[in-house]
Amino acid sequence: MAEPNPKVPSLSFLCLCTALIILLETEVLFVVADDNTGLVCNEDFTSVLPAFYSDSSRFTCRSVWNNFALRFFQSEDHVLTIVLSAQYTSGWVGMGFSKTGLMVNSSAMVGWINREGRARIKQYYLRGTKPSQVKRDEGELNVTNSPIVVLYGATIYLAFQLKFSDRLHRQNILLAFGNKTPLHGRLSEHDDKTSITFDFSAGSASASVSASPSAAYIDDLKRNHGILATIGWGVLLPTGGIIARYYKHRDPLWYYLHISIQFVGFIFGLAAVVAGTVLYGKLHANVSTHRGIGIFVLTLAILQVMAFFIRPNKDSKIRKYWNWYHHWLGSDIKEKSSSHTSSSL
Repeated sequence: MAEPNPKVPSLSFLCLCTALIILLETEVLFVVADDNTGLVCNEDFTSVLPAFYSDSSRFTCRSVWNNFALRFFQSEDHVLTIVLSAQYTSGWVGMGFSKTGLMVNSSAMVGWINREGRARIKQYYLRGTKPSQVKRDEGELNVTNSPIVVLYGATIYLAFQLKFSDRLHRQNILLAFGNKTPLHGRLSEHDDKTSITFDFSAGSASASVSASPSAAYIDDLKRNHGILATIGWGVLLPTGGIIARYYKHRDPLWYYLHISIQFVGFIFGLAAVVAGTVLYGKLHANVSTHRGIGIFVLTLAILQVMAFFIRPNKDSKIRKYWNWYHHWLGSDIKEKSSSHTSSSL
């Protein structure tokens, strides 16, 4: 006689699982106006920097990220004067110019105060993401005049001028800092960074975070990573577990549906992990918790797939250990003792 069918969980269970995965897999970027913009940009630095950098009347100023403030001015001969300021205790501060919005193949101006208290500023060419690929005194920026670094109180100022072939409008720029003081000009890995699109147009002081058309591949990769993970981890695997838990009276259909859905869900989840690995290799984002959860879920999924291949015979002496293994690492699946169920397994 078939067992009574317990109450099947409602659709809200699947929705809850899906929402949880979406929350874990989706990175949401909030752009919030900085209430301190006016306060930061009203700081008087005329006595801090040389005359050609301290004429505040010609600069446009915006607070762009964290405590970074960007002052800029473009002349008629396409020379861009930059004064970048930020709160500083130690380490280095940098501003890069990128064609794609990514770190690789961009050029940056980086400033710091060394251990002897001397100010240093250099151009770097970012050939890759490893410290050994960050090349000192190289880059594609045409630096004019003498770049300088000044530490005034708790604020560091990086001032430099760049010559361009044409007037600069919307430009992808990188902002980053590291807390370790460079040794012999070798930069440590950044502690935080961002990529923004800044409008250097004349008379405009708007700064916004936006997607560069050349970064469409990254956006597609993020989207695919989230979609694959949602389908695999959030929909298919929970569905397979529900079928095994509540539909065993439909024997042997429940068993074939269970293993088929679980296997397809595992493939989707594995594809999401591969996409996430590629994405991390390109962005090097600080998402240790996200990665840890993903690795943990993937490990459990692999162990569940292994359970199918190592499943012993029903009458085997080690069958109970396999039951424990499948129970604690997967869903709460208890085998029926009827002979019909035994023969189907």
